[in-house]
Amino acid sequence: MDTKILLENGTNELEVLEFKLDGNAYGINVAKIKEIINYQEVTPVPNAHPSVEGIFMPRDVMITAIDLKNCLQRGVSEPGGLFIVTNFNKLDIAFHVDSVVGIHRVSWREIIKPGTTISTSEDGVSTGIIKFDDRLIIILDFEKIVTDINPETGLKVADIEELGERHRIDVPILIAEDSPLLNKLIVDSLHKAGYVNLIHTENGQQAYDVIQECKKEGTLREHVQCIITDIEMPIMDGHRLTKLVKSDDETKNIPIVIFSSLVNEDMKRKGEALGANAQLSKPEIGNLVRVVDELVLANK
Repeated sequence: MDTKILLENGTNELEVLEFKLDGNAYGINVAKIKEIINYQEVTPVPNAHPSVEGIFMPRDVMITAIDLKNCLQRGVSEPGGLFIVTNFNKLDIAFHVDSVVGIHRVSWREIIKPGTTISTSEDGVSTGIIKFDDRLIIILDFEKIVTDINPETGLKVADIEELGERHRIDVPILIAEDSPLLNKLIVDSLHKAGYVNLIHTENGQQAYDVIQECKKEGTLREHVQCIITDIEMPIMDGHRLTKLVKSDDETKNIPIVIFSSLVNEDMKRKGEALGANAQLSKPEIGNLVRVVDELVLANK
């Protein structure tokens, strides 16, 4: 299956691969996928997490195979089915699934945020739900699944300590991040780094509304001198936000940092074409602070 479908930059659309597990429909952003291959035998790893099936090496690249059924507490997968080989947060990981249905192009506005009855902000593994024809497709939070298996793959918050003693910095920064947990970690990390004037929002639309309100009131510089945004967010994604900001004469000089698990070579080219000033993968929280320093303190 071709997973290299091209999307025009900044359209607020994504491609979702629908796959099946125990007869249920789940989804993953195609941007995370390297390839889809038939199941192959893996080598078990001693003392590994119960959801780790083992490792295998297609084309001399070592890949960890994760039993998605086990992650979702639905038992243990039998040999067979498919591996969805992904790359995000600079990791190559294969997820074992039963079958693949197809790829759907949708707008981020069509993705329903799960309610607290479905998942809490810290424990849930669903980032959104799509109503498609006669069924619901649950988009899984693959980053959280991997971080739950190995916390070392998450944000390297300890990197902030390596920056040493920091002074208070009043530069106003606008943050767009839909994960409540990651939003809090980013805010806490920036606070530790001295940045205290922060506005944090849950998606690109909320961030853009803040910008528009500041423009209307004539207070843009007082409230937004830098923007940090995720890419994957419901209602409006980070690429659409970047395009809107950089195509407006009043806001085009505001530095934008894309901070996302999806930052690979293909996505970097998209971000550059949209005018992003910097792009970092999510584990690099220490580098995020350094990049923000370079972008906002150089003008002080």
